[in-house]
Amino acid sequence: MYARDLGWYRLLILLPLVSLILLSQYYWLVRVWRVALHIKRPALRNVFRGACLLAFAVVALIFAINLSVDGNRMHWRVSAFTALAGLWLTSALFAYLAVKLVAAIAWAVRAPRLLLAWLQPRQQTRSEEIELPEASAGAPLNLARRQFVQTVSAVAGALPFATAAYGFAFERLHYQVRQVDLPVSGLPPALEGMRIAQLSDIHIGSYMSAPEVRRAVGMANDLRPELTVVTGDFLTAPGDPLEECIDELSRLSAPLGVWGCNGNHEVYADVEALTAELFQQRGMRLLRQENVQLARHGQPFNLIGVDYQRERPVRSRRPMLGAIEPLVRRDMPNILLSHNPNSFPRAAQLGIEVSLAGHTHGGQVRVEILDHRFSPAEFLTPYMAGLYQRPLGAWAGLDDHSVWNHAPSSARAAIYVNRGLGTIGAPIRLGVPPEITLLTLRRA
Repeated sequence: MYARDLGWYRLLILLPLVSLILLSQYYWLVRVWRVALHIKRPALRNVFRGACLLAFAVVALIFAINLSVDGNRMHWRVSAFTALAGLWLTSALFAYLAVKLVAAIAWAVRAPRLLLAWLQPRQQTRSEEIELPEASAGAPLNLARRQFVQTVSAVAGALPFATAAYGFAFERLHYQVRQVDLPVSGLPPALEGMRIAQLSDIHIGSYMSAPEVRRAVGMANDLRPELTVVTGDFLTAPGDPLEECIDELSRLSAPLGVWGCNGNHEVYADVEALTAELFQQRGMRLLRQENVQLARHGQPFNLIGVDYQRERPVRSRRPMLGAIEPLVRRDMPNILLSHNPNSFPRAAQLGIEVSLAGHTHGGQVRVEILDHRFSPAEFLTPYMAGLYQRPLGAWAGLDDHSVWNHAPSSARAAIYVNRGLGTIGAPIRLGVPPEITLLTLRRA
């Protein structure tokens, strides 16, 4: 939960977000203060208010202690205390926004009537006297409307707290196995039906314990894969128990081995080399701009792994996956392990038939409104979660909506984006349960 390079564009996002968080805390503090007025005994009222002020101060202190800035990096130390503080701040923010949304809707409903009343010319005193009974008769209706708005506001404010508690206590730990047929263009018959287990985004730490990693590893082994891959983000921040995570992953078992790649949080924690070393010591291998030829039933295929591929400006002369073009084979299928799914267009352009990624967590929260699903990951990537395809060899600069009209061939590249196991930021999942994937290769 910290950024690598704090540029001005990040500040444009960070400052309004911090302002909203502070406003939400002030709002709920005022609400709690008013609730205390219902306590008749002054001593109990003061104790209640003091306890609430202490709780708010503790949350602020937790963030002040665990946040540090080192040069151009911002570090956030995750612990059980910060997990609870983050849960409160997230719930309070969304509850505040929900209450304000209800208030805005209520104002929008009243606005036309208020505008008409303001524009209507004043009537004669006698007419006003005639209309007075109607105004007084409408008072109960106004009172009922006000009570309705207050009730809806209370429900809207309570809902984020309830859903956050559910996402933290239940759905965050509800691991699901997804079995997916993965179409591969030009797949040799000997590779038909090969089974690949994928884990991603473990984020071991206060939100993810070693026993939970062990449970996920056991579920993956129960799928009896022939090849197992782990696509990055083994930890969240410096100080997280990386070695403990790798120890649990060493229990993974597959005839063709256990392979992995680094994610962005290995970059942030400066443990890319250490992660590769720990993999090697435990009989696994983490690929860093490297490839290896494996074989099933005598048929070879090319497995490539890369460190986290950073987003770069359009004018940059260094495209994503710029260093791996010599690793791509033309005489056998290629499978790429790349944590960032946004490397997929470039991988397809290079002729890589299959990409496996993570990074997005599927957004962690997905809400369905009027048959449309909304997720925060939609703002980061078009490859949010699941299976996507793109013409093999198509120019990476074309978006997915127009790329099919410029496809140089009918062959297709495929990517599968795993929803991950852990969480980042708020320790909750809603509509996006943790995922263990079993991919079965099929001839496209």
